[in-house]
Amino acid sequence: CLAGKMDEATKLLASMFSVGMKPDCVTYNTLINGYCKISRMDEAMKLLSGMVSVGLKPNTVTYSTLINGYCKISRMEDALVLFKEMESSGVSPDIITYNIILQGLFQTRRTAAAKELYVRITESGMQLELWTYNIILHGLCKNNLTDEALRMFQNLCLTDLQLETRTFNIMIGALLKCGRMDEAKDLFAAHSANGLVPDVWTYSLMAENLIEQGSLEELDDLFLSMEENGCSADSRMLNSIVRKLLQRGDITRAGTYLFMIDEKHFSLEASTASFLLESSPIVWEQISRIS
Repeated sequence: CLAGKMDEATKLLASMFSVGMKPDCVTYNTLINGYCKISRMDEAMKLLSGMVSVGLKPNTVTYSTLINGYCKISRMEDALVLFKEMESSGVSPDIITYNIILQGLFQTRRTAAAKELYVRITESGMQLELWTYNIILHGLCKNNLTDEALRMFQNLCLTDLQLETRTFNIMIGALLKCGRMDEAKDLFAAHSANGLVPDVWTYSLMAENLIEQGSLEELDDLFLSMEENGCSADSRMLNSIVRKLLQRGDITRAGTYLFMIDEKHFSLEASTASFLLESSPIVWEQISRIS
């Protein structure tokens, strides 16, 4: 199943029956998960029926796996039908199940249903993990409800829940997308107050926005402070910076960051190379070292 060889895995299931060995829930869950990973949901659902037919009761893992499989391919109606079936059959959803449903609802822009589910979860007394809040914050921001997300984030900051850099990144990215640079900068500065250190994603968000704003000297300062704080730029970040600088026509500064790609032995992304082909010959003086 891990190798995606589902036809062979299913033959093994048949072999178990032929030698008188009875599969258990783990056997079926493993096979169901394998089919869900490659989006073959019809086969996964047949296994659910087969599981019941041999006297096994699907458990929380079974339903969560199938629901996740449907959510991955945006078949939210099928996921919700299974969710209702799960509850009606007496199988209790856990926080993983709820996380999957929440993410699926936000991805399909059913924000009202997602918010209703969140209220239901909190009223049930279930202990929410930070991962759940990250899903909700990200979902609200993606559906243009940044102010709602910001209020939730601010309330989280007042709790004992230990936030993580990813939580800050979600909010910083959303604020930057809305053009709220000052608020994003405040959150960027608030990392240390929460015992956190910005990661390469945080710096990438800030760097890309500084370029869009034309604050190129501030970009250089940010990049320098990033290196001083022990956070190294990755290939994706440097390629993105080069592309955005070329879009602005800042050939010289783009060449500087292009040299860093070479120095760190990173590869040029296809989109970066495409921009370079359209740019001034000056850039080719910097690219000559990159194979």
